[in-house]
Amino acid sequence: MNNEAILSLFDNNSGVYVSGERISQELGVSRTAVWKQIRKLEAAGYRFEASRKLGYRLMSVPDLFSAEELGLSLKSDVFGKSLQLFDSVESTQNIARAAAEEGAPEGTLIIAEQQVSGRGRMGRGWISPRGQGVWMSMVLRPTIPIHFAPQLTLLTAVALCRSLKRITGLSIGIKWPNDLLIEGKKISGILLESAAEDERLRYVIAGIGISVNLEESDYPEELLAKATSLRIAGGRKWERTEVVADFLKEWEQLYLLYQEQGFGPVITLWEALSVSLGKQVRLITPQGDIAGVPVGLEESGAIRVELADGTFKSVFSAEMGEPL
Repeated sequence: MNNEAILSLFDNNSGVYVSGERISQELGVSRTAVWKQIRKLEAAGYRFEASRKLGYRLMSVPDLFSAEELGLSLKSDVFGKSLQLFDSVESTQNIARAAAEEGAPEGTLIIAEQQVSGRGRMGRGWISPRGQGVWMSMVLRPTIPIHFAPQLTLLTAVALCRSLKRITGLSIGIKWPNDLLIEGKKISGILLESAAEDERLRYVIAGIGISVNLEESDYPEELLAKATSLRIAGGRKWERTEVVADFLKEWEQLYLLYQEQGFGPVITLWEALSVSLGKQVRLITPQGDIAGVPVGLEESGAIRVELADGTFKSVFSAEMGEPL
């Protein structure tokens, strides 16, 4: 039994339940084989409603990217003009890094329908189910000193936040340094990895994961208190192609502004979108925990924290806890 056969059966019975017994009889397979095939289709992004008495009903099919549609939708000049689409990969970061090493130009974009080993900051895993979100990595080749690399992470967060707020109308903010939150729950992951030589960046691989159309059933139960999606928060599905195209346009415009005017405009925009400033928080650093009130960004990309004794400390790398 292949996917085409069982999907054709559901297509001919659109919107109604088809019993497992009927499927097994018409396709000449066992009920167990039917169950296994349904599970495989669900893993591929198809959504079924199951009833012990009635059988299975196909609720939705995966909304897959089209290279042609993406190409026509892009409003950016460089970002995404060189595009590679994949169905399932270990990580888009790995593919983009290999492309960069082979000389891929700035703006080369890797998008996958699914990542099986997606990763975020500090080595954490990232849930990337097929056809439900935007899992992408892009090659950047900025002509900046290596110690300015953290600025690009903050710039990317600003561009993504501005774009998603515009598209969805949802209340989205940035938690330092680059987590995007809706009502305290994370909706995206941003990971920038760089390669340098002689204190100059050879390239930067910017990985972005956006939880667009994930449902609550896509998350492990322990993550539901910490993570959400645009679909859950907004109560509707979103066109992933539109999400990608609008973000790339915003990202490219801010990247060009950064090259022309430096980090100052990014600081202003980041602080306006931040949910981290002015609140007592605990920062977990490699050197120990720090309690204080973040008051703003510094040119280096560090966050400036006012401590209890009135002094200030620059924090370059930390995990920010919830407000105290």
